[in-house]
Amino acid sequence: MGPFSNIQVFACVCTFLLWNNIQPSVENEFIANYSSRLLTNVPKTIPVRTQVLDLSHNRISGLSTSEFISLSDLQVLNLSHNLITELDFGVFFFNQDLEHLDLSHNNILKVYCLTLAYLRHLDLSFNKFSALGSMKVLTLEHVRNKVYYFNQELLYRQFSEMPLASLTIFDASMPHMLCPNRTSSFQYLNFSHNALTDELFQNCGTLTDLKFLILQRNKFESLPKVSFMTSGMKSLKFLDVSSNLLSYDAPAERCRWAESLSELDLSSNQLTDAVFECLPVNVQKLDLQNNQITSVPRRTAELKSLRELNLASNRLADLPGCGGFPSLEFLNVEMNLILTPLVDFFESCPRVRELQGGHNPFKCSCELQAFVRLERRSGGKLFGWPGAYVCEYPEELRGRRLEDFHLAELACNTTLLLVTWTQTKRRAWHDQPEEQEGVLQFHAFISYSERDAPWVKNELMPNLERGEGCVQLCQHERNFIPGKSIVENIITCIEKSYRSIFVLSPNFVQSEWCHYELYFAHHKLFSETSNSLILILLEPIPPYVIPARYHKLKALMAKRTYLEWPKEKSKQALFWANLRAAINLAGGQRC
Repeated sequence: MGPFSNIQVFACVCTFLLWNNIQPSVENEFIANYSSRLLTNVPKTIPVRTQVLDLSHNRISGLSTSEFISLSDLQVLNLSHNLITELDFGVFFFNQDLEHLDLSHNNILKVYCLTLAYLRHLDLSFNKFSALGSMKVLTLEHVRNKVYYFNQELLYRQFSEMPLASLTIFDASMPHMLCPNRTSSFQYLNFSHNALTDELFQNCGTLTDLKFLILQRNKFESLPKVSFMTSGMKSLKFLDVSSNLLSYDAPAERCRWAESLSELDLSSNQLTDAVFECLPVNVQKLDLQNNQITSVPRRTAELKSLRELNLASNRLADLPGCGGFPSLEFLNVEMNLILTPLVDFFESCPRVRELQGGHNPFKCSCELQAFVRLERRSGGKLFGWPGAYVCEYPEELRGRRLEDFHLAELACNTTLLLVTWTQTKRRAWHDQPEEQEGVLQFHAFISYSERDAPWVKNELMPNLERGEGCVQLCQHERNFIPGKSIVENIITCIEKSYRSIFVLSPNFVQSEWCHYELYFAHHKLFSETSNSLILILLEPIPPYVIPARYHKLKALMAKRTYLEWPKEKSKQALFWANLRAAINLAGGQRC
């Protein structure tokens, strides 16, 4: 139901000829022409299957239901240039196909309206009434103006002074509307799909009874001016300015909203994080979907009454907290850029009953497992679970539902990983202490993301393993031992290699296992005080792409020299020479 559904009124839907170019379209019609016959009444001999009836230029003064009840196929009726003094639309109650009605050039003083939603063209011009007195709702849709030389201000004034409860002018290319001269009876205004600008209703203090204002799909640009427009609307509850060009650059301009405003739709605009500094303090439902919001500022103004917040289709990288929204109950953050949601969300937002967080590019990692466990504890608070929650990264897990994603505890517990590594190392020394000097079997262990496998297999391995001065590489596809866990294989390969080569790229950062390989190799570096790590930068990695928990990688890239893969072929020979030299520093024999 719409926001105006609770207001009980009778509606007369009237489209003035001046604003409409809809022509009667009748195929295979039956036409009856009684024009200019000095008739004083509607003839009783009209064929019952008549579709187009012309009674213009006669002397008819009154109409009754009985005269039209048999004409159920009537589509077009011309009663212009007669002597009709009163019009009751109830006369046409049984003419449900009637679309085009011309009553111009009569003596109509009174109009009694009944809902005629099927009418597409109504001409009441050149009559004697000053207003449609029992009419409360006027709707004009898909209006096209064919007359260009007329006083537009006079037309806008005519609309603004109408004694209506509801006025809709939809899809009319209307560029402006005047503020009523006196306190208006308007409670509902819908000017959607027009050409209205920020100048609408500025400094207007006569719309004090207005409760619902819909201005979607216009040309509004300034959010502060929209707020000032509402400041005099003391009864305004609902405002829709979606699908405009709204922006806001704080603190350049202040905002001043109607204090009564409780529901605000700002979706599909050009708003950024600054919008949270320009919002009505008493708003309860706020729609900000499809904007350019990257985060909810921590110092945002407190919206104590806000219960529903829609932030879908923005650029959020994480779930917002509820510091400024103590009453928040419903939050929508679908279709953002959230990789790993905060697991303490429901703790910081105790009143939230429903979170719509699906259709995000989730990274299936250890942190995400905590979010999955959170869903199980939340008691069904995640809307759309499980179908809308699917892994996007890493590539090998893309498309898997979060509810089906699991990692072993060993893989997600850094402390447990370290203990396992230490115990495995001690066990190896205890079992064969005399053979440890000859345990090194490979010149280098290669760690890389599966997305970078083509470069590793087509460039790195052929250039190092073939030809003069070849090196022996440990690569997981051919050297991991079946039956052993991934962690055990990683430890074994690192322990049996002089060096560990890490192929760094944005793909590497997204790989959970590459992180663990780096963890073990880095631990070995410090435990043996050797120079055993070689870093190859395959593609640039922007600092903001590296998660905070990968502090070891950040530190290594900041302190250690790495080899950068050149795209120019002329420089690649030098790259291979430098890489071979770096591997040779570790010692060991060639192939």
